[in-house]
Amino acid sequence: MIYGYARVSSTTQNLDTQVAQLTAYGCQKIFQEKLSGRSLKHRAQFSALLDQVTMGDTVVVTKLDRFARSTQDALNTMAALTERGVALAVLNMGGDVVDTSTAVGKLLITVLAGIAEFEADLIKERQIEGIAAAKARGVYQGRPRTYTVHHKGLAHALELLASRDTNHLTVCAMTHVSRATLYRVVRQRGNK
Repeated sequence: MIYGYARVSSTTQNLDTQVAQLTAYGCQKIFQEKLSGRSLKHRAQFSALLDQVTMGDTVVVTKLDRFARSTQDALNTMAALTERGVALAVLNMGGDVVDTSTAVGKLLITVLAGIAEFEADLIKERQIEGIAAAKARGVYQGRPRTYTVHHKGLAHALELLASRDTNHLTVCAMTHVSRATLYRVVRQRGNK
């Protein structure tokens, strides 16, 4: 049987293109996930796929980084598949399909898994450098704050906090504003 695996890194991304490519290739069942691929242990659909495949089956992915982000994970998973007699096929390898049923396919996928991990690490390094440079220029503020001066719940929580000695209420429970956020804003405003 030919199984497909489609994955995107977040719930806001779309799987349609991958599913269409896997269907066109002839995948009879497609497992789909919307989460980061950095760790195999959180990928329930991928684990279900690995549990289901048997000798003679093929696992198909559109790109190698959909299969694994770490070289070690890719090598371990490919070894487990090979041991069970299951082939891995990657569709978008410079216009060609590469699969592990051949020695050249195994070599190419092993090398490309290393390159994919290297590329991910470079992107992370550049991001860290970019953030540091932006902070040095004073233009990086971090992620946008959920609670601003215009947030009604925060304003109400601050009022309740100011009168906490007389109202005997749990401010954070009533307003759904976390204790850490409330006290951070109080500190920023100079109130004690």
